[in-house]
Amino acid sequence: MSKEKQDRFLKLYEPVHERFERFCRSRVYGDLDHEDLMNDTLLIAYDKLESLRSESTFLTFLFGIAVRVVSNKMQKQKTMKLQNEHIEQVAWTGRDAQTQTDVQILYETMRRLPDEQRECLLLFEISGFSIKEIAIIQSVTESAVKQRLKRGREKLSALLTNSTTMKKEVTYE
Repeated sequence: MSKEKQDRFLKLYEPVHERFERFCRSRVYGDLDHEDLMNDTLLIAYDKLESLRSESTFLTFLFGIAVRVVSNKMQKQKTMKLQNEHIEQVAWTGRDAQTQTDVQILYETMRRLPDEQRECLLLFEISGFSIKEIAIIQSVTESAVKQRLKRGREKLSALLTNSTTMKKEVTYE
């Protein structure tokens, strides 16, 4: 490994570490271990660093790799008929129990969305990417991203409303 390549990679990675970790946690919530995804993605990114066109797109570069890694892992799980039902316990420092519960319900409900809509919502709402950046990451048009966001929000709202309504109907004896 060349020292220059290591230094360049670390210089690019350190400023985006937190956003990248948040994306990985959100993207694999309950399906895979986010740290495994991060490690696999970073190894591939390091190997392919020469193919990075612009240093300003490094985070997008990482997201694209992470999406493909998740897709490959999920495909392998489907073909092997493995089901991982373990829900990752997210360490939320400085958050009260109610907030932790709300976040867990949100992520569990988001898992019920189609992959494209879930990923689009995660990139836009949680990771803060623009519609244009998401279009590049997902290899679709900007109008497709807008449509995924709209449909994803509508479906998520309906799912959350239904789960809230069902909880109110439960009576305790």
